[in-house]
Amino acid sequence: MVVQVAETSGISQDSFEHFWSLRGEWVEEPNVRRGGESGVQRITGRHGELLYAKRQTGHIYRSALHPFGRPTVLREQDALVALTRLDVHVPRLVFCGAQRDPVHQWRALLVTQALEGFEEIEHWYAGGGRERHGEAVHDQLLQALAENLARMHRGRWQHGCLYIKHVFVRVTGEGAMAKVEVALLDFEKCRQRLTARRAASHDMKQLRRHSSFSDVDWKKLVYFHETAFGSAIKGL
Repeated sequence: MVVQVAETSGISQDSFEHFWSLRGEWVEEPNVRRGGESGVQRITGRHGELLYAKRQTGHIYRSALHPFGRPTVLREQDALVALTRLDVHVPRLVFCGAQRDPVHQWRALLVTQALEGFEEIEHWYAGGGRERHGEAVHDQLLQALAENLARMHRGRWQHGCLYIKHVFVRVTGEGAMAKVEVALLDFEKCRQRLTARRAASHDMKQLRRHSSFSDVDWKKLVYFHETAFGSAIKGL
């Protein structure tokens, strides 16, 4: 039986088997963890659109609410739905579902739409994006990232695995006409905390450890985050 399914309109109830049967290039090779296997493939949708399918078998997490285990994609689905409502830029959810296979092991899928034109922020830096667009655009980038994080944190959502590789950016146009967009990915460990401050403190400290921002750039990012968050967060 399929559980906790999110679908876009026009996708029938047999979508689980449809998406499970699709195959594409592995962008994240299957790895064994959490008692199961998880990997991500790039696939093509029914209308030729580029999608990403997180495919898992026996990959679960346990919590007070789910002591016997729950597929991790369902937690990620919860986060994507909530963050979209909070106006955090995340991949659009196309389908999510989980079912038990004949040997009573969970099979689970999370399908999202590709972030067209976006690239990892580290690739943007390495490709000369900062030099090409200038410091004013780079400040816009830091502010866009900070504001996305602040919207997430004000909702008490903690990313839980906020590495720089999970930050994607798209810059269109040049000079004063440049438009900067930032998106966040990979919400497998995302959860709500008791307070917004706890969520923010955890993620910002983690991002500091797992990024290569200069001291000057980090101070700008924290300033933009504090401003958007609505109150200063000490000790970051």
